[in-house]
Amino acid sequence: MANLEQFSYDNTIVKKFAIASVVFGLVGMLVGLWAALELIFPTLNLSIPYTTFGRIRPLHTNAVIFAFVGNGIFMGVYYSLQRLLKTRMASDLLSNFHFWGWQLIILAAAITLPLGITSSHEYAELEWPIDIAIALVWVAFGLNMFLTIFKRRENHLYVAIWFYIATWVTVTVLHIFNNLELPVSLFKSYPVFAGVQDALVQWWYGHNAVAFFLTTPYLGLMYYFLPKAANRPVYSYRLSIIHFWALIFIYIWAGPHHLLYTSLPDWAQSLGTVFSIMLIAPSWGGMLNGLLTLRGAWDRVRQDPVLKFLVVAVTAYGMSTFEGPMLSIKSVNAISHFTDWTIGHVHIGALGWNGFMTFGILYWLIPRIYKTELFSQKMANTHFWIGTLGILFYAIPLYWAGWTQSLMWKQFTPDGFLQYGNFLETVTQLIPMYAMRALGGTLYLTGACIMVYNLLKTAGQGTFVANEAVEAPAREVYVKHKGDHWHKWIERRPIQMLIAALVLILIGGIIEIFPMMLIDDNVPKIATVKPYTPLELEGRDIYIREGCVGCHSQMIRPFRSETERYGEYSKSGEYIYDRPFLWGSKRTGPDLHREGGKYPDSWHYNHMYDPRSMSPGSLMPPYPWLIENDLNTALVPGKIRALRTLGTPYEEGYDTIAIEDLQKQAMKIAESLRKDGIDDEGLENKEIIAVIAYLQRLGTDIKPKAQAGK
Repeated sequence: MANLEQFSYDNTIVKKFAIASVVFGLVGMLVGLWAALELIFPTLNLSIPYTTFGRIRPLHTNAVIFAFVGNGIFMGVYYSLQRLLKTRMASDLLSNFHFWGWQLIILAAAITLPLGITSSHEYAELEWPIDIAIALVWVAFGLNMFLTIFKRRENHLYVAIWFYIATWVTVTVLHIFNNLELPVSLFKSYPVFAGVQDALVQWWYGHNAVAFFLTTPYLGLMYYFLPKAANRPVYSYRLSIIHFWALIFIYIWAGPHHLLYTSLPDWAQSLGTVFSIMLIAPSWGGMLNGLLTLRGAWDRVRQDPVLKFLVVAVTAYGMSTFEGPMLSIKSVNAISHFTDWTIGHVHIGALGWNGFMTFGILYWLIPRIYKTELFSQKMANTHFWIGTLGILFYAIPLYWAGWTQSLMWKQFTPDGFLQYGNFLETVTQLIPMYAMRALGGTLYLTGACIMVYNLLKTAGQGTFVANEAVEAPAREVYVKHKGDHWHKWIERRPIQMLIAALVLILIGGIIEIFPMMLIDDNVPKIATVKPYTPLELEGRDIYIREGCVGCHSQMIRPFRSETERYGEYSKSGEYIYDRPFLWGSKRTGPDLHREGGKYPDSWHYNHMYDPRSMSPGSLMPPYPWLIENDLNTALVPGKIRALRTLGTPYEEGYDTIAIEDLQKQAMKIAESLRKDGIDDEGLENKEIIAVIAYLQRLGTDIKPKAQAGK
């Protein structure tokens, strides 16, 4: 019999990530609930910059994705990895650097996003210094993981570890490419890619952030914790192999389905659609592998709250991964895109898959590291039912709202006119559904609070084991046996698995992205499209700062309903100087791509000061600080130089006279406002002037056919 080696598992790092996940989960959910209530009661925006919907929405998404779910991932990985490899983590120093570094990044996000410091890339809003910090912490995590794998006592790398490896390498690639940017100052940068190219890279990242941060690590956790909780082996080893390799290869291609009917070339849209539809096969293979693991254990599911949470989580994963391919079909996407349907779809994944999986793991894990029983099974079951009702009350009204929005937007009268020509008619119709969504969020948060109490009482009645003593035999030299499955070879070679995963994910990225960067015909140029003036550029940056992209799109699709409502459909060549692109994902307000010239300057002034004075019933928050704040022009020369470096054709030396040009244009807009009776002191120096300049520029670089000859 082999000599047993004595060592200990590090439960302290698991406990730290568990606490952080719970705390930030409550914070993220509370911010999300506040944002949901702002769409019912606009006064909750409080008329101050830091609490408006546009600023706290990215705070909510980042808190839930990277703070709640991110810490939950690391909690599960650090717990399971040690036990699957039968060794302690390679470095306590790297573990703690990872933990504290990640929490500092979250703190930086919590400070900068309400301040309006954002790159405006969805799920990647943090500015360049924080991006660098993320890269450093992520590398420390990966280094610790691989050093631990190298010192393992188990030859075999269990399926969960395959998913951890693929997660690490893919997120590394995605983070680097999507955050290629040129700094202007400590808190401002411009992306290397512009317009259509920026949109493709962003949604290659955005979709695969969902795939490889919110999905693959949780599939790894599913493969570990579900069999553990059920005390049964995984249903099918072969199915897990197919699930893993097919998923990571196909998933990476699906990003363009977020850009259907946009200015993205049709070939890229079609690739996104084809691979998205294919994606249902490996996704459902993984779901079925999880659910069938419970065969013969359904009586336990009725009794055990941990299994209840895990079953609903896996079912929600299945629902989301059916809905995603369905929404990638062009005829369905024509209805769903820019509506609340997408928000409902996302939250089935976030609340059901990620949230319930995290809750189930916490209920299973905390009693074990505290060497006790769960304080109250009854409270855990109560949490389960309240949370499930919360998901239903959240998602179903948003599905209904999505259909309502789309059908109202597209409805014509028998005479051929838009039946709901005023966009606000479609907004006010949704308020009851938004109220039900807020109720669902309240229920979900209430369930989480019950869990916190239950886990605190569980910890209080137990004794925390910081270093869990265990023993295991040393790893034996692997000898291939006759009849071994072919996949065993790569399962014992982490570097080869890393390289294979990297090659698979790069194939899709290279084929989709490189032609967009190298073939000019993919983004036809339009001679009349010129760079933004310095004042318009400042206005655009304020628009980004205020998070206006969260409610307004700038992409008119080639549908009659949209061209009748907004004007000429959008062309890819119109966006060649847009860094970052601002096409948006959701229309709570109307599209703005043809906003220029629709209204006088005074309308925009009054609308930003008090939206309901111009649009009765509007849910938009007021922006009085734009009228109070002086425009800071200190960065204008640096912005011009940075954009010239990136290829924007400003004349050489223009940075030296840019502020002078800005002031001339500002004076013209101020004079226009004074003619309409607005004569505030120092009007030409205020931020509102820059915002008006930007809004009046939108969509005016081309002359739509409907206006030809006027």
